Amino acid sequence: MLKCCVCLLLPSLLGASLAQAQEDCTQLTLTGNPEYPPYLWRDPDDPSRLIGANADLVDYLANQLGLTLQVRYAGPWPRAQEEVRLGRVDGMAGYFRTEDRAQTTDFISPAFIATHSMVWVRREEPFPYATWADLKGHKGGTLVNNSYGQAFDDYAEANLDLEAVPKASQAFEKLLHKRTDYLIYERYPGAAMAQSLGIDQALRVLDPPISSEGLYLALSKASPCNTAALRERLGQLMKALVSTGMAEQWVTRNLARWKRQQRSH
Repeated sequence: MLKCCVCLLLPSLLGASLAQAQEDCTQLTLTGNPEYPPYLWRDPDDPSRLIGANADLVDYLANQLGLTLQVRYAGPWPRAQEEVRLGRVDGMAGYFRTEDRAQTTDFISPAFIATHSMVWVRREEPFPYATWADLKGHKGGTLVNNSYGQAFDDYAEANLDLEAVPKASQAFEKLLHKRTDYLIYERYPGAAMAQSLGIDQALRVLDPPISSEGLYLALSKASPCNTAALRERLGQLMKALVSTGMAEQWVTRNLARWKRQQRSH
């Protein structure tokens, strides 16, 4: 009889615990790619914190929601994604949507900004490029667990020779030292990274972009703070935000902020 009582009591206790956890979610922690200026990078004055356009978005949402939302460093990009997948971090402040990622995170629609992913090459060694097929026969570079949209990801896996490394700085150094023929990386973050490494004059981008993808806010399915009510509120705020041009202003402001920081170091 006691065992049956415990069996009946356990679900109600778990339900109460979950409800209490959700009520206690007045503070959420988000993370992202820490090598991603002007969207995200580590604060020189507080390396545990990420700053940039995406962090400005999170600050805006926090003010609108009356919640405490913080964007923290959770390790290099592959590790940050794992922390979100496991629910040890509540969500991602800037994520491309793919089928695999949608298995472990809920994407808040619409995307808050679109970004262009480019083919980066050495300035003196470009090659003819107009379509994805022109990348065949060349050795390319990318980042571990990076996505450039589902369509290109599928094409690259089937047709291209891409070598992935954990950090953007490594990928750019490999390109510079001719260990790869090209690198796929986004326009603004790539320009910022090349500048910080002092190699911006040695590289160039080839047009057209390989993809133009939306950056989304995403919540971990494993986070106890991820509720339907919160997702609905965030979605409403995103719909209102995208028509204002505020996200583009945050990008412009943080490009200037990044450049000032580079000059001061």
